[in-house]
Amino acid sequence: MATKTATKPSYACSECGWTASKWVGRCGECQAWGTVDEARAPRSIGRTAAVAPASVAQPITEISAHDASAASTGLGELDRVLGGGIVPGGVILLAGEPGVGKSTLLLDLAHRWASAGRTVLYVSGEESAAQVRMRAERTGALSPNLLLAADTDLASILGAIESITPSLLVVDSVQTIASADVDGVPGGVTQVREVATAIIARAKTLDVATVLVGHVTKDGTVAGPRVLEHLVDTVLQFEGDPSSRLRLLRAAKNRFGPVDEIGCFDLVDDGLVEVTDPTGLFVSRHNQPVPGTCLTVAMEGRRPLLAEVQALSVPTTNPSPRRTASGLDAARVAMGLAVLDRHCGIKFANQDLYAATVGGARLIEPAIDLAVVVAAASTASGTATPSGLVAIGEVGLAGEVRPVRHLSERLREAARLGIEHAVVPVGPYDLAAVKADLTVYPVGDVLTAVKTLAGGLR
Repeated sequence: MATKTATKPSYACSECGWTASKWVGRCGECQAWGTVDEARAPRSIGRTAAVAPASVAQPITEISAHDASAASTGLGELDRVLGGGIVPGGVILLAGEPGVGKSTLLLDLAHRWASAGRTVLYVSGEESAAQVRMRAERTGALSPNLLLAADTDLASILGAIESITPSLLVVDSVQTIASADVDGVPGGVTQVREVATAIIARAKTLDVATVLVGHVTKDGTVAGPRVLEHLVDTVLQFEGDPSSRLRLLRAAKNRFGPVDEIGCFDLVDDGLVEVTDPTGLFVSRHNQPVPGTCLTVAMEGRRPLLAEVQALSVPTTNPSPRRTASGLDAARVAMGLAVLDRHCGIKFANQDLYAATVGGARLIEPAIDLAVVVAAASTASGTATPSGLVAIGEVGLAGEVRPVRHLSERLREAARLGIEHAVVPVGPYDLAAVKADLTVYPVGDVLTAVKTLAGGLR
């Protein structure tokens, strides 16, 4: 008589699908902690029976898109990032570090939405209803159409959604909600997946616009299973320097709009204030031109922002000079110094160099390379760049200055703010489209740019 062999259990990572013969605390593929669980036995392939479809397939030309039109949130900066507003049934995941202002932003959104005569259900799993009410009084976000519920049970929340049927649902946060039908602690991989799946399914069925708040990890990514970002329609990142009041809202994913827009907010005592023109926040004020500074125009999404790059060189006897960058790409700063050394004869072998932006701006696009190079050359020579000048261009390893995108928009913004001179790459662009009193100096390489500035823009 044949003996029955026991099936050996296997374990799989819920993030990337990596499998192992025994349980481990950390995935060997994606290095995530606590994501390896015992894998269920695979079902036989081809055993699912066909049933009648819930909805009949229609030609795409006969389907109306009116029901999916976006509704304004009342916050212009948020509408800009979302692409016009919130789509009924759309699910948004808002992530950000603790204390950045996520709850304040969403409470303001809920208030503006409710003030338009629409019902909002605000579910708080981190604060009591009285605490949310106290914060709403401080920020002036009181409205009779704004309903508060302090609950962490998934079944109760789903019941409230079905009974109230709000047009907007805010869940703060998804990591605090738990389901009694699923094992695991709140915030765990299994619980977060179950909670998010159930809320999203109910939102799609009832056409309820939903905003889920998500925690972030140490490296700034959304905590929980990666599938959470795939389930939602939009992923927003709310970020800001703790030492600055400026807050930036970015879209990492957006099925209904662009992903290259940003929204700017000012965090004040009584809430968040929209900043429609944040350019002046990234420029310092000098009575006279200072060596080691250079203005540039960066593109944050489709919005041009005037920003300032600063560089400071200090003599050192260290055989390995220090290279420190704040708000800039350290690799591109080092590349710019190498280009100055090789093609312009400006040596930094015995100099520590510190490069930074002003106002906590983060400039990582290649278009600001020329401004970094000009600022470094300025601090090395001790000669200040002319006032009212911007430098825009990408610098290559061969010393060439390459064209950049949206140059006309950048120059138009610079002219609007009173800039008189611009050092830009040589390229096929229409300067007549700028329509401003701006003197442009096209340069083909870094050496020409440095000589042009040293010669007083002659």
